[in-house]
Amino acid sequence: MKRIDWEKKTVRHMIELWCWKNHGCGKGSNGDCGLCGECSDLLAYSLARLDRCKFGNSKTKCHKCPVHCYRPDMRERIRTVMRFSGPRMLLYHPLEALRYLFSR
Repeated sequence: MKRIDWEKKTVRHMIELWCWKNHGCGKGSNGDCGLCGECSDLLAYSLARLDRCKFGNSKTKCHKCPVHCYRPDMRERIRTVMRFSGPRMLLYHPLEALRYLFSR
């Protein structure tokens, strides 16, 4: 799997987990509830940013990137989601979390 594709999958899981735990939606409990509008917008924005990443598959983790491609408001929203979802990824998506911890 290419780096960008893996990043997209990871950010999707993190936003779904956030939405499930904070808004009662997402694919957490039974998988039949979609994302709320706010989370859906954040996911679409994040995926669009990854599609346009100028580093492509040679990119590093976003928080280590020298170029901040997110608007300030969206950057704060994704930070909030990642702070919440990051530790919980070990419970809900353990292989993905470990892969992230050991990636560059």
